[in-house]
Amino acid sequence: MISTTASLLLALLPAVTALVPPPADGMNIIWSETFQGNAGSPPRRDTWDVALAIDTNNEVQTYTDSSWNVQISGGETIQLIPRRSASGVWTSARIETKAAWTPQPGGRMRVQSMFRMGENANKKGMWPAFWMLGDAVRHGVEWPLCGELDIFEQINGQLSATGTVHCQQEVGGICSEPLGRGVATSLSDNGWHTWALEWDRTSNNWATETITWMRDGVVFNQLRGSDIGDEGIWATLAHMPYYVLMNVAVGGTLPGPPTDATQDGYGSMMEIGYLAIYQSP
Repeated sequence: MISTTASLLLALLPAVTALVPPPADGMNIIWSETFQGNAGSPPRRDTWDVALAIDTNNEVQTYTDSSWNVQISGGETIQLIPRRSASGVWTSARIETKAAWTPQPGGRMRVQSMFRMGENANKKGMWPAFWMLGDAVRHGVEWPLCGELDIFEQINGQLSATGTVHCQQEVGGICSEPLGRGVATSLSDNGWHTWALEWDRTSNNWATETITWMRDGVVFNQLRGSDIGDEGIWATLAHMPYYVLMNVAVGGTLPGPPTDATQDGYGSMMEIGYLAIYQSP
């Protein structure tokens, strides 16, 4: 007879195994992470920063590096798990790549990940995201002038997700801050899906270059340089280095605060199978 603990661990393993980055037409994988390691171990410290002192967007969680909140599953995934203590204090996890990548002139570059969300019925206040920040923010350039590209954001467990761009100034401006310029796409479920953002600079003309958002290979949002209408701002979004972030925030400006009924744990987690960067030769 399998013990209760063992049964729980088996139930938490990914629904599919060996989640590896697939090939992409006309591009090579230049970097990838498939989250190898023993169950309960942290992400690789030479690859990832685990954020701690973050206080933005009126979020209520504290980010930690505890395996209670962030862990390799042992099934070739990583799990970001929001938790609520007995006293009502929320903790969660946010990971960021140490590396940053720059879309090259005349080429294409894609950032792609496959992940799933937990199946809790009440996720009020949950705000998981797969996104990118301009590396300039690490060197003193303020948000949103540094540029931000949100590939996936989901709020309150709703079966929809949004791809958004942030730029220029904190209020108003080209990117309609603070909400940004975004497009939502509906979801059939919270299961495994592939999410990607691709820069296309093959036209060698900033006005016709594109940034494209995809879910399971299907385009749901696209932005051209001419849509931005400012060559300098477009250069920030499409010609500069970006790094990748993945997190589960709790509360904040988009979802609002959690309630007493909000559920925590694995059923509200974000479980990631891989992250890959593709680039044309």
